[in-house]
Amino acid sequence: MEAYLVAVGVIALIYMLLAIGLNLQYGYTALVNFGHVAFFAIGAYTSALLSLNGWSLAITFIVAMLLAALVAYPIGLLSLRLSDDYLAVVTLGFSETVRLVLQQEEWLTRGVQGLPGIPRLFQSLGVGQYAEIATFATLIVCNAIAIGLITHLVRSPYGRLIQAVRDDEIAVETLGKDPARLKVQVFMLGAALAGLAGAFYAHVITYISPEQFLPLVTFYVWIAVIIGGPGRTSGAVIGSLILLVFLEGSRFARDLIPGVSEVQMASVRLMLVGLALILFTIYRPQGIMGRRKL
Repeated sequence: MEAYLVAVGVIALIYMLLAIGLNLQYGYTALVNFGHVAFFAIGAYTSALLSLNGWSLAITFIVAMLLAALVAYPIGLLSLRLSDDYLAVVTLGFSETVRLVLQQEEWLTRGVQGLPGIPRLFQSLGVGQYAEIATFATLIVCNAIAIGLITHLVRSPYGRLIQAVRDDEIAVETLGKDPARLKVQVFMLGAALAGLAGAFYAHVITYISPEQFLPLVTFYVWIAVIIGGPGRTSGAVIGSLILLVFLEGSRFARDLIPGVSEVQMASVRLMLVGLALILFTIYRPQGIMGRRKL
């Protein structure tokens, strides 16, 4: 039971990194990114491929973040020309393009066969059964650092500026500031956090394939942000934990629903998560941590 809870906690913390990055983009800067999973996949494959070629894991994690941020740069530039709706469509299409590239470029990614044998975190240190706990502790530290940095960022003059871009971009331009540069920077920073989450995911699961990076992952992260409260870093944290409670807790709902097969249970889980999102949208649209509008 303890091993199961640690494993669930690890996945929750990976989703938390994703949610913190997406919340920075959407909650603080109003960038509607439906392709978050693409940067998650880029981080996972970058770290996995480099580590399989003998690179140090510390280096592969850094490269995964940098490459995800670099790939985000041209997408961030698109945000300057597109409205929210069109940016959502473009980023969604980008995520599917990345997945298809991973699927088709077998010479690099082994396509649908995936990448097995990815080194597990702390495996080389000989900690054995404590590797999972060490990974859990490392993720807590990384999330704490990310939360601290984002909190400091949004409370700084820079943070107030990106929130001003969210609220009234024209007013920011009138003050002589450059919203375009701010949007690109925020988009790249959110992508870097997704790349870091992907690197952790690859070395926790130790096997990755393109089918693990479907748009559904992005929408799970969106659910976490919406439930927790956009524009609140604490909301991304709480939302991620609640999401995993729904996803994992619904696994046991099969014992309460007679006549439901394992395959059908997957649809029931999605229904329960969707129902929770609808109820939050109706009764708590600002999210758990959001301020109620008067």
